[in-house]
Amino acid sequence: MVEEKVTACCPRCGTVIRWEENPYRPFCSQRCKLIDLGKWIDEEYRLAGEEPPTEEEGEAEERR
Repeated sequence: MVEEKVTACCPRCGTVIRWEENPYRPFCSQRCKLIDLGKWIDEEYRLAGEEPPTEEEGEAEERR
């Protein structure tokens, strides 16, 4: 039986990686992993959804 190596592309830079042998997966390196984390921390990435109410909107709802 031939063992098939699973490959993937780094979501940050597009480099093709071997999935099983990569401790940074889905990224190709620690550098790409940290760049992506930094983008989440800086709120460059956002998940779709409703915006939470502002403090003023929340106070107005509580008074009703």
